[in-house]
Amino acid sequence: MIIAKERPLMEKPLKLVDYKKDFKALYGTKSKPEVVKVPPIRFVMAQGQGDPNEEPFSQLTTALYGFSYAVKMSYKSRNVPEDYYEYKVFPLEGVWDLIDYEMGSADKSNYKYTLMIRQPDFLTPSLFKRFLEETKKKKPNDMLDRLVLEEMEEGLCCQMLHVGSYDDEPATFDQMTDFCRREGYERVSMLHREIYLSDPRKTSTEKLKTILRFQIE
Repeated sequence: MIIAKERPLMEKPLKLVDYKKDFKALYGTKSKPEVVKVPPIRFVMAQGQGDPNEEPFSQLTTALYGFSYAVKMSYKSRNVPEDYYEYKVFPLEGVWDLIDYEMGSADKSNYKYTLMIRQPDFLTPSLFKRFLEETKKKKPNDMLDRLVLEEMEEGLCCQMLHVGSYDDEPATFDQMTDFCRREGYERVSMLHREIYLSDPRKTSTEKLKTILRFQIE
């Protein structure tokens, strides 16, 4: 019987992928509306609903980051993923909708969302299962059971950088809608994406940076 040898511990690889530089069109947007073509992207994601200021939202965010950092730091393990490369963990993203459209968006308990973090290309379905189990052992969190690995393709979109409170986002969406009308585009869904470039725990409200995006045709 041949026994496979463990791979030696890997020295920290040189930084290769920085989403702010290598995917600037998607994560480095300016403070004005623009049209982008979003390719298929692989995310680890989970669904939730209710007020994002309440505990379930925080727990789900913690689960997503816990998993994502387990993947990133796997170069320190004795079973380094094939084709591993160094990268910065991508920011948290959320696709937002309403549970009941008649209630509107004033009541935050009426929100439903899919939170996600983009993953490196080397993360296969089998590696997803491995890192999910490792994360459950090291950082138990009931929300980890909700995580799935899926690919999303948004296609043609309008996006803009919003600076300030999340509650002030409607004014930015109005700018995006006016831009699309002038340029001959039409919004095709009431769903929208938010990409959180700032950590609200460490950033003052007026300096929060969030990319807003919705699909157009």
